[in-house]
Amino acid sequence: MFGASKLSADIYCQEYIKYFKSKIGIFRGGCLTGSLQQGAELHGFLNYLIKSAKKNKLYKIFGYKGKQVRDNIHSEDVVSALWEFYKTKNNSGIYNLGGGRKNSCSILEVIDMLKNKYNLTLNYQIIKTNRIGDHIWYISDMSKFKRKHKNWKIKKNLDNILDEMINN
Repeated sequence: MFGASKLSADIYCQEYIKYFKSKIGIFRGGCLTGSLQQGAELHGFLNYLIKSAKKNKLYKIFGYKGKQVRDNIHSEDVVSALWEFYKTKNNSGIYNLGGGRKNSCSILEVIDMLKNKYNLTLNYQIIKTNRIGDHIWYISDMSKFKRKHKNWKIKKNLDNILDEMINN
């Protein structure tokens, strides 16, 4: 159900571009994150995982043995991408928006990073059943956006994102 509203908005915007030549940007986001995100059990995995570790709260991993991979892009990089889009003329279209391969990690990799770099241990439980509609691997291909917006680059890598979340 969560994806249905995103898909319908995406299609409506595509139709407005096609038939009315509207100047619209469609951004298909990966894991948009940052220290101010209100991570919850089923959304905002990186923020919620770190909150759970800091508060010694049980973290439930739903399926895939914790090997599911997500790319992460900091909210500041999202805002700067949207600003670059806004400043570029003749810029309608569909773009992926995510951290890409360099900012990707699995849940188990984050657990190891927390333990080895921050001396934080996560109390977790692996549940065999994955979330309905979930996917095991999601990494955004931003090559189309980067070709058109050459001044834009991700400034916050995964280590920066984790450092900020740990220290806030």
